[in-house]
Amino acid sequence: MNEIKLSAESRDKKNGSAKQVLSTGYIPAVIYGSGAKNINLKIKKNDFERVFAAAGESNLIDLIISGKQAVKVIVKDFQENAVKGGVTHIDFYQVDMKKKITTNIPLDFIGKSKAVKELGGILIKNMDEVEVECLPGNLVNKIEVDLSKLNDLSDIIRVSDLSLPEGISIINEQSDVVASVVELRAAVEEKPQEEQAAGEKTEAAEESKEKEGEVKGENVKGEVKKEKK
Repeated sequence: MNEIKLSAESRDKKNGSAKQVLSTGYIPAVIYGSGAKNINLKIKKNDFERVFAAAGESNLIDLIISGKQAVKVIVKDFQENAVKGGVTHIDFYQVDMKKKITTNIPLDFIGKSKAVKELGGILIKNMDEVEVECLPGNLVNKIEVDLSKLNDLSDIIRVSDLSLPEGISIINEQSDVVASVVELRAAVEEKPQEEQAAGEKTEAAEESKEKEGEVKGENVKGEVKKEKK
């Protein structure tokens, strides 16, 4: 992938709150990392959205701060407005190109499953990303999952089945299921069974309450009889 560049400006917290920064079309951010001191930044909203669409959280970005020499970073974390949407804060991690890092890489499901196409199975995707460890220079924007390996309804693709680019190792358990195919009947029957189990629990709870009420009623009657004596 070609180098991805993003411009940023240093920001002094005394000169405006995060809310004020957002109101001017910028996003507040911070950069930290290996051997780097924390620096508060602000980035144009449109610029970040364009770059993040290409880089995501698993590609290196050349971050140019106030026109100075670029530093290599990845998007470590970001916050969004739960109501209005949109990114409200970004964490950039400055990497050391000689030291391994851990991050998440999205999965890209390719190919067609014979079990789905010809046997009428239902494709279940258990994961949409994996956690990896590698040198920053070995990062990729996606790891492919070949669904054509799912030929029968009993077939499963596990983490151990993934083809990994050179220099990347996956932290997830090798036995973790990435994708599988189930029969349509099994998928449909699973819900009624859950509903039946929930109904049985409700009935048992109601019976328990009724019995408890009967016992309490008997005790009350007994107390009344004693008072009449």
